[in-house]
Amino acid sequence: MTNLMIRIATLAMCSIALTAAFSLAPVVAAGGGGGGGGGGGGGEAYGPTTYSSPPSPPKAYPRQPGTKATHGVKKTSKQSLFNDPAFSQGYRAAYATIYDRNDYAAAIDQLKALGHDDHPNVANLIGYSYRKLGDYKLSQVWYERALKADPNHVLTWQYYGLWQIEQGNRDQAQYHLSRIAAICGTDCAEYRSLAEALENPPGAALVY
Repeated sequence: MTNLMIRIATLAMCSIALTAAFSLAPVVAAGGGGGGGGGGGGGEAYGPTTYSSPPSPPKAYPRQPGTKATHGVKKTSKQSLFNDPAFSQGYRAAYATIYDRNDYAAAIDQLKALGHDDHPNVANLIGYSYRKLGDYKLSQVWYERALKADPNHVLTWQYYGLWQIEQGNRDQAQYHLSRIAAICGTDCAEYRSLAEALENPPGAALVY
């Protein structure tokens, strides 16, 4: 009987030891490591071309006379608009009208019909279309509207820089180049494109 009691006590002690060991084991957190690739559809052909903000606030671009936008900036999410199938489809159609068919007047109508004139991608393409039509005053209005909506919209800095070159404002175009460098560095496509255009002699025709 004594041996039986000893065995029962031994088993009880082992059980207690095993329970304590399991309770002290480290807990592995689920769902760790989200990975990169955030924000704004930077890798998409039609998505917002916005980079992370630099450590210090960007220098305000000096507004030139007669370029005040006629509408306020809408508080809309750029990313959510591209998640909207109707907006995305309409934007892609306008994009094709510009770059595939070079029908800039039709593209302006398509872009305005989207109802989001102050989205930087939309305003930038409207500005580009007016520039290709030779209406530099309206083009400037839309480029500045795009930058008002998003001061880090690097594609607008590039396109507006080309506008400056065509207007003979090479110093302003150089400023645009410096803004691009501050936003995405000197290796991004927008910087290389504008830098290449600035290397051309004054008066040279641009193909952009």
